[in-house]
Amino acid sequence: MSGAVPGPSERLMLGADPKRLIVLRHGQTAHNVGGIWQGQLDTELSAVGRDQARAAGIAIAECRPDLIRASDLQRAYATAEAIAAGTGLAIQADERLREIDVGSWQGRSSDQVRETHGDDLEAIAAGEDRRRGDTGETVAEVAERALAATKDAIADLAPGQLGVIVTHGVAGRALAAALVGIELHAAWLGLGGLHNCHWVELTEGAHGWRIEKWNAHA
Repeated sequence: MSGAVPGPSERLMLGADPKRLIVLRHGQTAHNVGGIWQGQLDTELSAVGRDQARAAGIAIAECRPDLIRASDLQRAYATAEAIAAGTGLAIQADERLREIDVGSWQGRSSDQVRETHGDDLEAIAAGEDRRRGDTGETVAEVAERALAATKDAIADLAPGQLGVIVTHGVAGRALAAALVGIELHAAWLGLGGLHNCHWVELTEGAHGWRIEKWNAHA
């Protein structure tokens, strides 16, 4: 997990003692495997997901984080607990880090949603930020609330400290893109989705945040 020591020009870009973030997606759930839309459905980790969380927890604990914030949904909170177990840190739950609300699609299979909202799914795949499930959220709305939660976490970090944000697939990608200033349409099309228990590493530079690693994993 350790990287090369930055040279003089790199240190100038980063500034002295930059703050750092890890944005982690939760471990696998049975709904992930079954292609079921979860949204804010409060599902738990599968056996595989618990193993993934333990492995990620060991790897991230080695980075010596100073703060852990997590979605209050149990699949994310349980993943955060695996990190806390190796660090002794307390977890602060924040509902603003929840996954995107998918409205009427919640709990339905991909095939079932395609039968009733096929046009929406095609538009979303093409990068259009449509509201999920008629009454759910857009990615822009998710990015706004997740970014607000993360800025609160960043404010609690001292220079040189590392914070861990444990969240979800759509929320994590939207958050990372918003933090570094990537337009959401470009991020949706240009950044791969976060896999279960994979994470983004970000560093605060002199002119804003930047992505150092994408889909890192144990």
